[in-house]
Amino acid sequence: MPLKIVFMGTPDFSVPTLDAIHAAGHAIVAVYSQPPRPAGRGMALTPSPVHRRAEALGIPVLTPLSIKGEDAAATFRAHGADVGVVVAYGLLLPESILAAPRFGCLNLHGSKLPRWRGAAPIQRAIMAGDLSTAVEVMRMEKGLDTGPVAMTAETAIGPDETTLDLHDRLAGLGADLMVRALAALEAGTLGFAPQADDGVTYAKKIDKAEARIDWTRPAKEIHDGARGLSPFPGAWCEVATGDRVDRLKVLRSTVVEGSGAPGAILDAEGTVACGTGALRLVEVQRAGAKPQPAKQALAALKLAPGDRLL
Repeated sequence: MPLKIVFMGTPDFSVPTLDAIHAAGHAIVAVYSQPPRPAGRGMALTPSPVHRRAEALGIPVLTPLSIKGEDAAATFRAHGADVGVVVAYGLLLPESILAAPRFGCLNLHGSKLPRWRGAAPIQRAIMAGDLSTAVEVMRMEKGLDTGPVAMTAETAIGPDETTLDLHDRLAGLGADLMVRALAALEAGTLGFAPQADDGVTYAKKIDKAEARIDWTRPAKEIHDGARGLSPFPGAWCEVATGDRVDRLKVLRSTVVEGSGAPGAILDAEGTVACGTGALRLVEVQRAGAKPQPAKQALAALKLAPGDRLL
């Protein structure tokens, strides 16, 4: 018999799991998502990706500002769910919500726990230069991503892979993993193992202040930081041309050999000297413009070998 599920999620990352659960034939009795936020030039209130997808599937959507308090708990209990499925919802679930479904709440998390508990596991894994990561299905408890793990799907992180690349792959892996976990839960065969006590790290929320490139750092560190922040908020530097200073986001890059004063452009291909080694810019974005090949952008800015990025 299909499980009765309350799904809780907000961004694009959550949508493949919502679709997969729906396609598997489970009864999604309600979807919770963050309230619509101002977006676009007109700053019109815009529903989240999960909100829009749930409406397209004909599933009732709730967008409370808070899920604390007895009224919120009573509303949640009234759904009569067997299990809650949480994928990047964005609000901490109180114990009254965690305990409401018959089988509790399962969370899809984008790292191999206990590494990178918290808000930004995909970005932090890349920024740290990790060679692999995972998605995991865990049972939620009061602590931050501390619950026991049921299933894991691991994947390598490519040396030039960005957060966008990894995000999309993990979203697909996670959707399949959650469907398999729900099938095991339905069959009574889903087991859980506690997380290790060692190796705990926290993936704190990305601060825009981290995005400014410091060309005195080693090329590998700059590269990992830039690809971890791509596409948003985007690692950036400045370019002085005449009496004007432009901001340049580095969206894709690769580490190469080379040396020179930090920030110096070494060739017409977009190689930039770092504190140690050099970085070949592959794709960049000028303020107010679309992403474009670095060579094309540097030519448009009339930059040549010997000029410097700040």
